[in-house]
Amino acid sequence: MTAGRPYRVGYAPGAYDLFHIGHLNILRHARSQCDYLVAGVVSDEMAELAKGRRPMIPLVERLEIVRSVKYVDAAFVETAPDKLETWSQVRFDVLFKGDDWRGTPKGEKLERDFAGVGVEIVYFPYTVHTSSTQLRRSLDLLTQEPGRPAVISDAQR
Repeated sequence: MTAGRPYRVGYAPGAYDLFHIGHLNILRHARSQCDYLVAGVVSDEMAELAKGRRPMIPLVERLEIVRSVKYVDAAFVETAPDKLETWSQVRFDVLFKGDDWRGTPKGEKLERDFAGVGVEIVYFPYTVHTSSTQLRRSLDLLTQEPGRPAVISDAQR
């Protein structure tokens, strides 16, 4: 227990592909709000389900990167699409998300689902100027063959 606050396990899920300052900001802010931080690194298959494409960086490397961040106490491979299933394995007290989820159908569902088990959802400011999607688009443009238009899927728009 920490003086003045109950012991809290925090959970910060993400793909953490092309690790950038936005990822670091989420983990830093999350750690300041809990006593023990577990970072959930979604599997390649889960990322593909959610975003329509596999991460550029393989799971084993993303896991090692996140595990090495000083704000992270433990890293967990997330393989289930249902966050409540993840909660039953990790047993966190608070779940952290970027505020781009706030007020969205996904965010509202998350809040409803976790209200039933007493887990608080805390939103942090989304780092607008940097995202893995933007980095991936830039890499796609740099690596496309000359004279061929870049192909951007609906999921990337």
